[in-house]
Amino acid sequence: MFRFDKRILYVLIGIYVFMNIANRLTNTASIIGLLVSLPAILVAITFHEYAHAFAADKLGDNTPRSQGRLTLNPLSHIDLVGFAFLIVAGFGWGKPVQINPRNFNRDISMTKAEAIVSFAGPLMNFLLAIISTVVLAALAKFDVLSNISSATITTIIVVFLESMITINIGLGVFNLIPIPPLDGSKILVHFLPNKARVWYEQNQYFLYILLIVLWVTNLIDYIIGPCIYGIELGLIKIVEIIFGINL
Repeated sequence: MFRFDKRILYVLIGIYVFMNIANRLTNTASIIGLLVSLPAILVAITFHEYAHAFAADKLGDNTPRSQGRLTLNPLSHIDLVGFAFLIVAGFGWGKPVQINPRNFNRDISMTKAEAIVSFAGPLMNFLLAIISTVVLAALAKFDVLSNISSATITTIIVVFLESMITINIGLGVFNLIPIPPLDGSKILVHFLPNKARVWYEQNQYFLYILLIVLWVTNLIDYIIGPCIYGIELGLIKIVEIIFGINL
Protein backbone atom coordinates (compact mmCIF):
# COMPACT_ATOMS: atom_id res chain seq x y z
CA MET A 1 0.00 0.00 0.00
CA PHE A 2 1.14 3.51 -0.81
CA ARG A 3 2.49 5.48 2.14
CA PHE A 4 3.62 9.06 1.73
CA ASP A 5 6.42 10.81 3.61
CA LYS A 6 4.74 13.39 5.80
CA ARG A 7 8.04 15.14 6.47
CA ILE A 8 8.10 16.47 2.90
CA LEU A 9 4.50 17.58 3.25
CA TYR A 10 5.13 19.30 6.57
CA VAL A 11 8.13 21.29 5.31
CA LEU A 12 6.54 22.51 2.08
CA ILE A 13 3.11 23.27 3.46
CA GLY A 14 4.62 24.62 6.68
CA ILE A 15 6.34 27.33 4.65
CA TYR A 16 3.08 28.10 2.84
CA VAL A 17 1.12 28.27 6.10
CA PHE A 18 3.73 30.48 7.80
CA MET A 19 3.71 32.99 4.93
CA ASN A 20 -0.08 33.21 4.88
CA ILE A 21 -0.45 33.53 8.65
CA ALA A 22 2.23 36.25 8.67
CA ASN A 23 0.20 38.21 6.13
CA ARG A 24 -2.96 37.80 8.18
CA LEU A 25 -1.34 39.08 11.36
CA THR A 26 -0.97 42.50 9.77
CA ASN A 27 -4.72 42.82 9.26
CA THR A 28 -6.93 43.23 12.36
CA ALA A 29 -10.15 42.29 10.54
CA SER A 30 -8.45 39.18 9.17
CA ILE A 31 -7.37 38.15 12.67
CA ILE A 32 -10.91 38.51 14.01
CA GLY A 33 -12.30 36.54 11.09
CA LEU A 34 -9.70 33.84 11.70
CA LEU A 35 -10.60 33.49 15.38
CA VAL A 36 -14.32 33.28 14.63
CA SER A 37 -13.75 30.67 11.91
CA LEU A 38 -11.72 28.34 14.16
CA PRO A 39 -14.83 26.65 15.67
CA ALA A 40 -16.14 26.04 12.14
CA ILE A 41 -12.84 24.42 11.17
CA LEU A 42 -12.94 22.16 14.23
CA VAL A 43 -16.51 21.12 13.44
CA ALA A 44 -15.73 20.47 9.76
CA ILE A 45 -12.71 18.26 10.45
CA THR A 46 -14.26 16.43 13.40
CA PHE A 47 -17.48 15.49 11.60
CA HIS A 48 -15.56 14.59 8.43
CA GLU A 49 -13.35 12.07 10.20
CA TYR A 50 -16.19 10.82 12.41
CA ALA A 51 -18.20 10.07 9.26
CA HIS A 52 -15.33 7.92 7.96
CA ALA A 53 -15.16 6.04 11.25
CA PHE A 54 -18.94 5.64 11.46
CA ALA A 55 -19.21 4.28 7.92
CA ALA A 56 -16.37 1.81 8.46
CA ASP A 57 -17.91 0.64 11.72
CA LYS A 58 -21.31 0.10 10.09
CA LEU A 59 -19.66 -1.91 7.32
CA GLY A 60 -18.12 -4.29 9.84
CA ASP A 61 -14.64 -2.86 10.49
CA ASN A 62 -14.11 -2.15 14.19
CA THR A 63 -10.62 -0.66 13.67
CA PRO A 64 -11.75 2.99 14.04
CA ARG A 65 -13.75 2.08 17.16
CA SER A 66 -10.79 0.29 18.75
CA GLN A 67 -8.56 3.30 18.02
CA GLY A 68 -10.99 5.74 19.62
CA ARG A 69 -12.02 7.42 16.37
CA LEU A 70 -15.76 6.78 16.72
CA THR A 71 -16.16 10.02 18.66
CA LEU A 72 -16.96 13.69 18.11
CA ASN A 73 -14.04 14.76 20.30
CA PRO A 74 -11.97 17.10 18.06
CA LEU A 75 -8.73 16.07 19.77
CA SER A 76 -9.13 12.58 18.30
CA HIS A 77 -9.33 13.86 14.73
CA ILE A 78 -7.13 16.95 14.35
CA ASP A 79 -3.99 16.86 12.21
CA LEU A 80 -2.02 20.03 12.97
CA VAL A 81 -0.78 20.61 9.43
CA GLY A 82 -4.17 19.89 7.85
CA PHE A 83 -5.79 22.16 10.45
CA ALA A 84 -3.36 25.00 9.71
CA PHE A 85 -3.92 24.58 5.98
CA LEU A 86 -7.67 24.87 6.46
CA ILE A 87 -7.10 28.14 8.31
CA VAL A 88 -5.05 29.80 5.58
CA ALA A 89 -6.38 28.15 2.42
CA GLY A 90 -9.94 27.05 3.15
CA PHE A 91 -9.22 23.37 2.47
CA GLY A 92 -7.20 20.74 4.31
CA TRP A 93 -7.57 17.45 6.15
CA GLY A 94 -7.84 15.74 9.53
CA LYS A 95 -6.01 12.76 11.02
CA PRO A 96 -6.70 9.86 8.63
CA VAL A 97 -9.04 7.17 9.95
CA GLN A 98 -7.31 3.81 9.70
CA ILE A 99 -9.36 0.91 8.39
CA ASN A 100 -8.83 -2.79 7.66
CA PRO A 101 -10.70 -3.72 4.46
CA ARG A 102 -10.52 -7.42 5.41
CA ASN A 103 -12.97 -6.73 8.22
CA PHE A 104 -15.69 -5.37 5.96
CA ASN A 105 -18.90 -7.32 5.48
CA ARG A 106 -18.63 -9.73 2.58
CA ASP A 107 -21.93 -8.74 1.00
CA ILE A 108 -20.08 -5.98 -0.91
CA SER A 109 -16.60 -5.84 -2.44
CA MET A 110 -13.63 -4.35 -0.57
CA THR A 111 -13.20 -1.57 -3.10
CA LYS A 112 -16.88 -0.65 -2.87
CA ALA A 113 -16.72 -0.61 0.94
CA GLU A 114 -13.58 1.55 0.85
CA ALA A 115 -15.29 3.90 -1.61
CA ILE A 116 -18.31 4.23 0.70
CA VAL A 117 -16.10 4.93 3.71
CA SER A 118 -14.07 7.48 1.73
CA PHE A 119 -17.15 9.27 0.40
CA ALA A 120 -18.73 9.47 3.87
CA GLY A 121 -16.34 12.26 4.94
CA PRO A 122 -16.97 14.69 2.05
CA LEU A 123 -20.68 13.84 2.14
CA MET A 124 -20.81 14.87 5.80
CA ASN A 125 -19.14 18.18 4.94
CA PHE A 126 -21.66 18.91 2.19
CA LEU A 127 -24.51 18.11 4.59
CA LEU A 128 -23.04 20.50 7.18
CA ALA A 129 -22.76 23.21 4.51
CA ILE A 130 -26.41 22.70 3.54
CA ILE A 131 -27.57 22.79 7.17
CA SER A 132 -25.54 25.95 7.86
CA THR A 133 -26.99 27.67 4.78
CA VAL A 134 -30.52 26.75 5.80
CA VAL A 135 -29.94 28.03 9.36
CA LEU A 136 -28.49 31.30 8.04
CA ALA A 137 -31.46 31.72 5.72
CA ALA A 138 -33.94 30.92 8.49
CA LEU A 139 -32.35 33.53 10.78
CA ALA A 140 -32.66 36.11 8.00
CA LYS A 141 -36.18 35.06 7.00
CA PHE A 142 -37.59 35.32 10.51
CA ASP A 143 -35.52 38.42 11.36
CA VAL A 144 -33.92 36.72 14.36
CA LEU A 145 -30.56 38.48 14.15
CA SER A 146 -32.10 41.97 14.28
CA ASN A 147 -33.61 41.11 17.67
CA ILE A 148 -30.18 40.48 19.19
CA SER A 149 -29.11 43.58 21.09
CA SER A 150 -25.37 43.00 20.64
CA ALA A 151 -24.01 43.74 17.17
CA THR A 152 -20.89 41.77 18.07
CA ILE A 153 -22.85 38.61 18.79
CA THR A 154 -24.79 39.03 15.55
CA THR A 155 -21.55 39.37 13.60
CA ILE A 156 -20.06 36.30 15.28
CA ILE A 157 -23.11 34.18 14.43
CA VAL A 158 -23.13 35.29 10.79
CA VAL A 159 -19.37 34.84 10.33
CA PHE A 160 -19.51 31.40 11.99
CA LEU A 161 -22.30 30.20 9.70
CA GLU A 162 -20.62 31.66 6.62
CA SER A 163 -17.38 29.96 7.66
CA MET A 164 -19.24 26.68 8.12
CA ILE A 165 -20.54 26.94 4.57
CA THR A 166 -17.25 27.85 2.90
CA ILE A 167 -14.96 25.58 4.94
CA ASN A 168 -17.18 22.50 4.68
CA ILE A 169 -17.58 22.90 0.92
CA GLY A 170 -13.83 23.46 0.61
CA LEU A 171 -13.00 20.42 2.72
CA GLY A 172 -15.48 18.26 0.84
CA VAL A 173 -14.33 19.31 -2.64
CA PHE A 174 -10.63 19.10 -1.78
CA ASN A 175 -10.91 15.57 -0.43
CA LEU A 176 -12.76 14.41 -3.53
CA ILE A 177 -9.72 15.13 -5.71
CA PRO A 178 -8.82 11.67 -7.12
CA ILE A 179 -5.15 11.85 -6.13
CA PRO A 180 -3.61 9.82 -3.25
CA PRO A 181 -3.86 10.09 -0.31
CA LEU A 182 -7.15 12.00 -0.62
CA ASP A 183 -10.58 10.35 -0.34
CA GLY A 184 -11.26 10.76 -4.02
CA SER A 185 -8.49 8.28 -4.88
CA LYS A 186 -10.27 5.46 -3.02
CA ILE A 187 -13.55 6.33 -4.71
CA LEU A 188 -11.95 6.40 -8.16
CA VAL A 189 -10.24 3.03 -7.67
CA HIS A 190 -13.59 1.30 -7.25
CA PHE A 191 -14.75 2.43 -10.69
CA LEU A 192 -11.53 1.79 -12.61
CA PRO A 193 -11.10 -1.28 -14.86
CA ASN A 194 -8.58 -3.82 -13.57
CA LYS A 195 -5.65 -2.71 -15.77
CA ALA A 196 -6.25 0.96 -15.00
CA ARG A 197 -6.53 0.16 -11.30
CA VAL A 198 -3.19 -1.66 -11.32
CA TRP A 199 -1.51 1.27 -13.11
CA TYR A 200 -3.10 3.74 -10.70
CA GLU A 201 -1.96 1.83 -7.61
CA GLN A 202 1.57 1.36 -8.99
CA ASN A 203 1.96 5.08 -9.68
CA GLN A 204 0.45 6.50 -6.51
CA TYR A 205 3.76 7.98 -5.39
CA PHE A 206 4.09 10.04 -8.59
CA LEU A 207 0.49 11.17 -8.29
CA TYR A 208 1.24 12.24 -4.73
CA ILE A 209 4.19 14.29 -6.00
CA LEU A 210 1.80 15.89 -8.48
CA LEU A 211 -0.46 16.87 -5.58
CA ILE A 212 2.46 18.50 -3.76
CA VAL A 213 3.42 20.43 -6.91
CA LEU A 214 -0.15 21.68 -7.24
CA TRP A 215 0.00 22.88 -3.62
CA VAL A 216 3.38 24.58 -3.85
CA THR A 217 2.62 26.33 -7.14
CA ASN A 218 -0.84 27.33 -5.89
CA LEU A 219 -2.36 25.78 -9.02
CA ILE A 220 -4.73 23.83 -6.82
CA ASP A 221 -6.57 27.08 -6.08
CA TYR A 222 -7.27 27.53 -9.79
CA ILE A 223 -8.48 23.93 -10.05
CA ILE A 224 -10.84 23.62 -7.10
CA GLY A 225 -11.44 27.30 -6.31
CA PRO A 226 -14.08 27.78 -9.04
CA CYS A 227 -15.72 24.51 -8.01
CA ILE A 228 -15.93 25.58 -4.37
CA TYR A 229 -17.27 29.01 -5.34
CA GLY A 230 -19.78 27.51 -7.77
CA ILE A 231 -21.16 25.03 -5.25
CA GLU A 232 -21.41 27.70 -2.55
CA LEU A 233 -23.11 30.17 -4.89
CA GLY A 234 -25.51 27.51 -6.19
CA LEU A 235 -26.39 26.36 -2.68
CA ILE A 236 -27.09 29.92 -1.52
CA LYS A 237 -29.23 30.64 -4.60
CA ILE A 238 -31.33 27.51 -4.05
CA VAL A 239 -31.90 28.36 -0.38
CA GLU A 240 -32.70 31.99 -1.27
CA ILE A 241 -35.38 30.79 -3.71
CA ILE A 242 -36.83 28.41 -1.12
CA PHE A 243 -36.97 31.05 1.62
CA GLY A 244 -37.73 33.99 -0.68
CA ILE A 245 -34.87 36.14 0.63
CA ASN A 246 -31.50 37.56 -0.37
CA LEU A 247 -28.54 36.53 1.76
